[in-house]
Amino acid sequence: MRTLQQVRDAVDEIAASSPSRLFLVVLFLVISVFTALLSLPAASVKHTVTPLHDALFTATSAVTVTGLTTVNSGEHWSLFGLIVIMVAMFIGGLGVITLASILAMAVSRRLGVRGKLLAQQSMNTNESGRLGEVGTLLRIIITTTTLIQMGLAVILIPAYWFEDRDLGDAVFHGLFYAVSAFNNGGFVSHANGLVGYEHNLLITMTVMVGVFIGSLGFPVLMVILTCRHHVKRWSLHAKLTVVVSIILCFAGAVVLGALEWDNPRTIGEFSFGDKILYSLFGSVMTRSGGFSVVDQNELNPTSMLITDALMFAGGGSVSTAGGIKVTTIAVLFLAIAAEAKGHSDVRAFGRRIPEGAMRVALSVVVLAATLVTIGCALLLWITKEPLDRVLFETISAFATCGLSVGLSAELPPSGKYILAALMYAGRLGTITLAASLAARQRDQRFHYPEERPIIG
Repeated sequence: MRTLQQVRDAVDEIAASSPSRLFLVVLFLVISVFTALLSLPAASVKHTVTPLHDALFTATSAVTVTGLTTVNSGEHWSLFGLIVIMVAMFIGGLGVITLASILAMAVSRRLGVRGKLLAQQSMNTNESGRLGEVGTLLRIIITTTTLIQMGLAVILIPAYWFEDRDLGDAVFHGLFYAVSAFNNGGFVSHANGLVGYEHNLLITMTVMVGVFIGSLGFPVLMVILTCRHHVKRWSLHAKLTVVVSIILCFAGAVVLGALEWDNPRTIGEFSFGDKILYSLFGSVMTRSGGFSVVDQNELNPTSMLITDALMFAGGGSVSTAGGIKVTTIAVLFLAIAAEAKGHSDVRAFGRRIPEGAMRVALSVVVLAATLVTIGCALLLWITKEPLDRVLFETISAFATCGLSVGLSAELPPSGKYILAALMYAGRLGTITLAASLAARQRDQRFHYPEERPIIG
């Protein structure tokens, strides 16, 4: 009892004094648990111990819902191993702040005022609401996300049964891809992934819709479920997320489709309808889904660069997607537009965006670009691989996307640890930075004299 009380006191102290550190510790502990499980002989088909760098890489990729792999998931992992990965994706998809909040409330029975402020800010809940409602909101998150994933599974299970006529496999694959799609995990339970099922519209469309819904984020889903089609009642965050997500999806589909239209190594041999479908499918997956029906190595150099940009953009805040988030992009572009027009305020949908939000957005972009640059430089130094392949894999890791040119499997252990660190930072860093900065903003009692430096 004394040990349990000490643990509660320690968790309560961290949650009260440094919630960001609690988030970091919780994510590390969850990854460690799943690394240990994947290292067990029962987790591999050959019943042998998986090397630490591969087990850690896979666990990190699953918990951070990335999808990068160093081994063929459908061939290397046993049924037990795949179930472990599926559970890791489900838990990781809840989000690090949600996980840390649940742990703090379960162990110490209270989250702490600063922890509740960060959780409230990260979920975009009403600032006038009571902090005591955060616990209720966490339960709603778990229930809602579980129901959505079960709904996807209800569609995918019959689809796989009609394809393979094996009920047991259909149930497992349907559940696995439902979890992997909604959580933007990108993991596959078949040796060839979705290849072989690319002409099954029920499977591909369901996976694509699941990825898109998951990428919107829980605050947006709650607004949509509450206000439905009454767009005027939507929050500014929901409007920006949905609008920018749709723009990126269709703009990416048009650009990628045009660039790859005649490429026989990708979609060049597809029918007209399939070219349209897989252009949209590819665009959605670049923004954190990670599923693919074509070899990313065969993309045109320009297509690879566009894919890099879409992966870096990512999806919605407090979602299962990664990247710098679409609202970050929206705020920065709105600020640029306001500056170009000479407006003192940054406005969107009849609302004024505070300067603090712009500072947070800029901080997120600079942090993300810095981490990608450092990771890319280290991998270039270790591997001597071409820049385009290294940059692609680096951005995919940091943005927790999961699309790959196969470099992850070719890396030495040191390179795999670097990518694992990038996945960890990508899932934790920008979320924690944005939430902590927003929660710490306060009025200053004095200001220094103003002086404008030369910019540009």
